[in-house]
Amino acid sequence: MSEVFEGYERQYCELSANLSKKCTAVDALSGEQKKQKLSDIRAGLENAEALIRKMDLEARNLQPNVKAVLLAKLREYKSDLNNVKSEVKRIASGNLNAAARDELLESGMADTLTASADQRSRLMTTTERLNQSSGRIKDSRRTMIETEELGVSILQDLHSQRQALLHANNTLHGVDVNIGKSKRIMTAMSRRMSRNKWIIGIIIAVLVIAIALVLYFKLIK
Repeated sequence: MSEVFEGYERQYCELSANLSKKCTAVDALSGEQKKQKLSDIRAGLENAEALIRKMDLEARNLQPNVKAVLLAKLREYKSDLNNVKSEVKRIASGNLNAAARDELLESGMADTLTASADQRSRLMTTTERLNQSSGRIKDSRRTMIETEELGVSILQDLHSQRQALLHANNTLHGVDVNIGKSKRIMTAMSRRMSRNKWIIGIIIAVLVIAIALVLYFKLIK
């Protein structure tokens, strides 16, 4: 959860609890004291509304799953604030008699405070779930970062292997070229040796014939 949102939330909860206490106490007052207390409560309501607006803006900038939970929480805060506003209007109107006022204080405010307590209990449960979701999101983000680092490492290894394969391919190409040259040289040497064999054979044959002729003429003489 956003730390900014949590800060606004703490301020709102403190302010809401303070306004509920003031609403309970203001009914026992009268005259200028009552007007002053009502003025303070209205100022507190304006501050509470400002905090809700700030929380709403902060929540809408978060991730969708977190935003949905926080907006649901804000709806409960707004409902709680509307209950306080209704109570302030009732106190300010002065149209209810003392008996009705006492009855409302005993029933309506009790119900409001009970509802507020239930809402806060639900909000605490929701906050705990949201914190757990935030922990899981952090774990997922950490796993994603580790996976990304592993992928980068694998890509680097693949790049190194590719460079090694390219180097080996270039080496094999050079060897192939050298083998081709060697083959041509061996072929030329083989042809030259065959030609030399023929030449030597012819020379030997000529020498044998010459020797035979010489011996023949000597024998004739």
